[in-house]
Amino acid sequence: MAVGSLAAESPTMHSNAPCCNVMELRQYTLHPGRREIFVQLFDSTFTESQDAIGMTVIGQFRDLDRPDRFVWMRGFQDMASRAKELAAFYGSDLWHAYRDEANTSIDDSDNVLLLVPLSPALSFKDIPPRAGASSAAARTGLVVVTLYYTKADGPAEFGAMFDRLLRGRTEAAGARTLAAYVTSTAENNYPKLPIRVGERIFVWVAQFAGPDAYAAYQAKLAADRQWTETLWPTARAQLTRDPEVLRLTPTPRSRLRG
Repeated sequence: MAVGSLAAESPTMHSNAPCCNVMELRQYTLHPGRREIFVQLFDSTFTESQDAIGMTVIGQFRDLDRPDRFVWMRGFQDMASRAKELAAFYGSDLWHAYRDEANTSIDDSDNVLLLVPLSPALSFKDIPPRAGASSAAARTGLVVVTLYYTKADGPAEFGAMFDRLLRGRTEAAGARTLAAYVTSTAENNYPKLPIRVGERIFVWVAQFAGPDAYAAYQAKLAADRQWTETLWPTARAQLTRDPEVLRLTPTPRSRLRG
């Protein structure tokens, strides 16, 4: 189901706005061959327009492994701000002006997780400013979002274990942790936009220099006997399935980049 529509570009920047005690991880499936058209529209029209209202478009990406997938993250100060800012944005003249154009590219937009930080220290903060609209600089690097589907009633327990036992090992192998979030139990206070419910997921966001660096990281972990024989088997036993890995390359105007 396609979403409503996005808002008009504004020069106002809110890079210092409080972010992100609530975050949406949004995965859009686009119609075949439409991703580059949607990227151009999103980058030019739907970035500053949302920031100007008070929310933060943290980053937007092409999924390297799914050619029709567009992934983006949007942050809010709190749930009350989320309801107010989403209503303002999706009720705006800009969103209504571009809604149909956006929806022409979107096959499904309901794959959305509502998240809260594992801890204050692991929330997104100090997000870089966005490149200017005229910038042609290509974004390099890779952002990897890993979804861990946990058995425990609270994914925070798995997240705490990950932070205590696994995170140091991943960073020694080459990952740079950007943030860690868990699924929120709060009710969706803007029901016009569906979210996934009833799932217990820990989400780890990490940064790499590029796909080759990520492959080298995987090789280092595979060669780490403590990881393969003890640490990862212990963690995997607490999951209902293998982790879901999103290898993401930033669009030209993504704030978050590799």
